[in-house]
Formats: sequence, structure tokens, C-alpha cells
Amino acid sequence: MNRFFNAGLLSVLIALITAGCATTSGTSVQEKRHAVLAMKEDVLTELYKLYPQARQEIASAPGYAVFSNANVNIIFASFGGGYGVVQEKTGKQTYMKMGEAGIGLGLGVKDFRAVFIFKNHSTIDRFIESGWEFGGHADAAAKASDQGSAVGGEALIDHIVIYQITKSGLVLQASVKGTKYWKDDELN
Repeated sequence: MNRFFNAGLLSVLIALITAGCATTSGTSVQEKRHAVLAMKEDVLTELYKLYPQARQEIASAPGYAVFSNANVNIIFASFGGGYGVVQEKTGKQTYMKMGEAGIGLGLGVKDFRAVFIFKNHSTIDRFIESGWEFGGHADAAAKASDQGSAVGGEALIDHIVIYQITKSGLVLQASVKGTKYWKDDELN
């Protein structure tokens, strides 16, 4: 019984730490929006350096999303949290949050960015309204600032091209995760 209590307490603590690491800076709504948009621009700049073809993919898409995410893996469980924005070609922006939990083998902490390029309007609408992703995940990363390396790249899932960029972390994981994206009521 004590072992389950300690594991539960550790899980809650990790979730709180992860949520704290993946929040926007600023105190006012305007400052928080500005921080999200600045993160978006920084991520796109890095994406275009790493994957030059992504610039044309975004230019021809009806919309895209950029997320910042922190993830913690402790042996059999993983937790993550983050924030981002969906940018539609019409100019409309929808600020969003994300959270994830998973089971599998893993150990470490990782800070990464994700860019989703939507292939049609119905996929954008479904993502904003439902925003649920579920799938297996395996990766390895050992990176601090510009030092080290990380395995990431590009995937196509349900009319969405997904690019992942690892910013920093030391992680080895193979897990099944559920990720939930939802509108940020405070920023929209």
C-alpha cells in the first residue's frame, strides 16, 4: 500500500513540475499572448533551418500549429505539458494548451517543440475542437543547448504533417501516450 501511495505522490509531483515548466511567461493576457507568438516565431526560424521544405509546406497549407512541450519520464510513466497556437491562413489564431500522459519504459526529461501543418480546413477545425492524439512513441535525446543530438523528424498522421525539434534534455523512452490539446480559455 505504501509503495502505491509513494508512486502516486511521485506522479502528482512530476505532473505539477512539468506543468510549471511548460507555461507561458508574463502576467497579463497580452504578455502571455506575446510570449506564445514569440515562441512560435523562434520555432519556425529553427524549423526552416533544419527542414527548409517546411517553409513551402506551411505557405501552401490552410493552417499550422506550433507547440512548446516539456516531458518527464520516470521508469513506467511519462507526463508532459505545454502551450501553443494554431495559426490559420485567414489570420485567425487560436491559443491552446496541451497535456500528455503515457505508460512504457523511459527515463529522463525533454524539452521539445512541435509544428503541425494541417492539410485541410476540416482537420484544423477538428484539432481545435477535439484535439486528441493517441499513439506510440520512441525516441532518444541527449542535448543541451546546441550540444548533443536528438532523433526527431517528420511524420504524416491524419492529414497533419508533424515536425518535432528537441531543444534540450536527456531521455530514452518507448511509451504509449495520450495527448490532449484544448483551447486556452484565458488567452482566447
